[in-house]
Amino acid sequence: QVQLVESGGGLVQPGGSLRLSCSGSGRTFSDYVMGWFRQGPGKEREFVAAITRGGGNRNYASSLMGRFTISRDNTKNTVFLQMNGLKPEDTAVYYCAGARGSYPTSNSNAYDAWGQGTQVTVSS
Repeated sequence: QVQLVESGGGLVQPGGSLRLSCSGSGRTFSDYVMGWFRQGPGKEREFVAAITRGGGNRNYASSLMGRFTISRDNTKNTVFLQMNGLKPEDTAVYYCAGARGSYPTSNSNAYDAWGQGTQVTVSS
């Protein structure tokens, strides 16, 4: 199973940008569909975005499409989440996750490897 570590979270003002990174180790990173999920205060965990093993296909939560972009670099065993136009409601702990399927699913039950999360706070 791949081990995942997120980084890049922090405090940002509304309208700002952040780029989250998630580095994988322990298994072949490119064997995994990679996803990002988030859990805001008092909220259920929700799907953000996912990307296929080769990076050719992406899936986004419809409410986030256009502001968030997922990408990956298999040579560096890293998946990224570029977040632009951040809003206070984007405040959450962001988790990356890996799944051994082939489809960039939004179903969190399909993911069997999870990072520890990184906090993103959007506030003025």
